[in-house]
Amino acid sequence: MNRPAPALDPVLLEPKRLQICGALGVIDEMEFGTLRDLLGVADSVMSKHLKTLEEAGYVSTSKQRAGDTGRPRTWVKLTKTGRTAFLGHVAELRRLAQDVGAPTS
Repeated sequence: MNRPAPALDPVLLEPKRLQICGALGVIDEMEFGTLRDLLGVADSVMSKHLKTLEEAGYVSTSKQRAGDTGRPRTWVKLTKTGRTAFLGHVAELRRLAQDVGAPTS
């Protein structure tokens, strides 16, 4: 049986990057520290994954000063390109999961 090549996105094969896109997919934007804590990773790990996602055009970041401390905070947002890539990747994962459950002849 001929099937098209899998449409898995190599950028999203790393579980933490997939989790980042999943978390950002349901909201407008999230503060770096909140996202870091949600994933349970260190600042350096989060920064590395965000840099990879930003280079791919999947997320954008912006800095805003916090009102009470005046300290700059980084906000992360999923881009339209990132949302499309994430949804395509998840659709392919679902297709693969269905294939595994399909009866064999």
